[in-house]
Amino acid sequence: MRKVFLGILMLLCGWASVSAAEKSFSSPDGKLTVWVDDANGTPTYRVALGETSFIESSPLGLKTNIGDFTQGLTLTGCEVKPVKDQYQLATIKQSQVSYEATEAVCSFEQQGKKVMDVVFRVSNRDVAYRYTIYPKGGTLVCVVDSEASGFQLPAGTTTFLCPQSRPMGGFARTAPSYETGYSLDDQMGKNGWGEGYSFPCLFRVGEKGWVLISETGVDGNYVASRLLNVKDGLYRIGFPQQGECNGWGSTSASVALPCQTPWRTITVGTTLANVVETTVPFDLVSQKYKASQEYVWGKGSWSWIIGMDASCNFDEQKRYIDFSAAMGYQSVLIDALWDVQIGREKIAELAAYGKTKGVGLYLWYNSNGSWNDAPQSPKGKMDKSRERRAEMAWMKSIGIRGIKVDFFGGDKQNMMQLYEDILTDANDFGILVIFHGCTLPRGWERMYPNYAASEAVLASENLHFGQGACDAEARNATIHAFIRNTVGSMDFGGSTLNKYYSANNQRGSRRVTSDVYALATAVLFQSPVQHFALAPNNLTDAPAWAIDFMKSVPTNWDEVKYIDGYPGKYAIFARRAGNQWFIVGINAEEQPLKTNIDLSLFEKGTELQVYSDDAQLNGSVKTVKAKKQIAVTIPTNGGLVIVNK
Repeated sequence: MRKVFLGILMLLCGWASVSAAEKSFSSPDGKLTVWVDDANGTPTYRVALGETSFIESSPLGLKTNIGDFTQGLTLTGCEVKPVKDQYQLATIKQSQVSYEATEAVCSFEQQGKKVMDVVFRVSNRDVAYRYTIYPKGGTLVCVVDSEASGFQLPAGTTTFLCPQSRPMGGFARTAPSYETGYSLDDQMGKNGWGEGYSFPCLFRVGEKGWVLISETGVDGNYVASRLLNVKDGLYRIGFPQQGECNGWGSTSASVALPCQTPWRTITVGTTLANVVETTVPFDLVSQKYKASQEYVWGKGSWSWIIGMDASCNFDEQKRYIDFSAAMGYQSVLIDALWDVQIGREKIAELAAYGKTKGVGLYLWYNSNGSWNDAPQSPKGKMDKSRERRAEMAWMKSIGIRGIKVDFFGGDKQNMMQLYEDILTDANDFGILVIFHGCTLPRGWERMYPNYAASEAVLASENLHFGQGACDAEARNATIHAFIRNTVGSMDFGGSTLNKYYSANNQRGSRRVTSDVYALATAVLFQSPVQHFALAPNNLTDAPAWAIDFMKSVPTNWDEVKYIDGYPGKYAIFARRAGNQWFIVGINAEEQPLKTNIDLSLFEKGTELQVYSDDAQLNGSVKTVKAKKQIAVTIPTNGGLVIVNK
């Protein structure tokens, strides 16, 4: 009997040793909790909001050429402390951020030696973690081949995901460039087109809430990642594909030790409010260099979206400079082929002319390089330091404000270094940078003070290329607002008031969205620099009220609020600039959206300007009543804008 008792006791002690190491820590408000464990030598974590599990037990760890840090590990403890940060950043969704979180540094040993920390940050709406890898004896460098970092979603979760493209496909073999469509409310267990999914990735955990998974803090010291499905609800971090960049570069990350990897971020909420309002991509990073000057953000125009390559000539660009000046805009973007269709001397002349009008110029460049077949010029100016800096010195000498660099090659470490090198050199010459045909920005607004925006989305060019994109415009907009644009500035280039995507406004793909929709997306889409798809003819053929609104709409915001919406169906947000709130809504559903808009953002007695597709309501001035609500109807492909006067 005594032997049986001792056996049972040993079993109980053995069970206790497996689970006793589990550590937990919570957000400042105590509602969001993370548990970390080392059961059976495998590091794991899980996340709950209140009593609801949003991330179930999920793997942690890395595989490197100096050791496999995914198994045989012991959790020795978690050092927990509060973290606070306050910062100002004019180029994101919220200009002043007060960040509070709980930091837990969870240390792991292997064979009695410390090999890795997993550093967690838990705010009231976000969980983030990254790894610190330590030297091994005299080994001060290593290669990270993969991460076990995973995300186990609960059963019944549905997905809102964008498939990652296979490398060297698409136009001129420029994929992947984060420009594929989303599948909505889909079942788990799929893997896109076989290559996983592009960040950010949105999940709906039944009726319980939402999870947004992404990453931030990626620079030239690491690779950018995607999300791969392992099985059913388990997703993990995936490194780049071998074929990216035309095969140039490794899919692994080469690092100096000790090193800290990028952050894996998880935003959790019972509604989409936390997803829309999160600042986690910027909370976790720091500025890498000082701004060389005070940069000018704001609005601009560009001819290419309406007139395509043929519009890139001296006379048309001069006309667009005049148009931007008439609109009170700060810039004109001159797109591809300017080097052969206008020439450098004439570009200098346009820059000088623009200066007399208070309008700066952005110039388009091809990133190539050897990583795709994109033929548009200028080429060979951005891929190597000597040529790049010489080109930027010329731009500075004639007063160019910014550049739009296009057609990148993938997410390998060498390409991440190119992004960083372009930004760093551009800052030396006082030049702002927009990226197209590119990867997702990952905290870059705070890391690089001259970074303006990235495309990384099915942007407005597709509206020109085909009627199908026009027919799906509102649906796509309601997706981007809840997914792509939540983690970084999105250079969409939309808000056209033309009826057709052509220079004469009489043929081509036809816009099916309303003029009020165009106004609403100017607010809904966030980017500190916006080159709208407006055209000089809109001064006379578009409604005066629409032009007046587009003249005054801000591009820098102080605050954002989620009001209502659902990806692919409709979106209602509020953004604030100074003391002025803009409540905007768009509808992609087949039936008109009838709803009551909460006006509690405004004081009683505030006068509101209303822009609506309801002719009787459009242009009206309403006064906020004690009830602080307004009943509205947004038609299919329509919009709504409410602004305090």
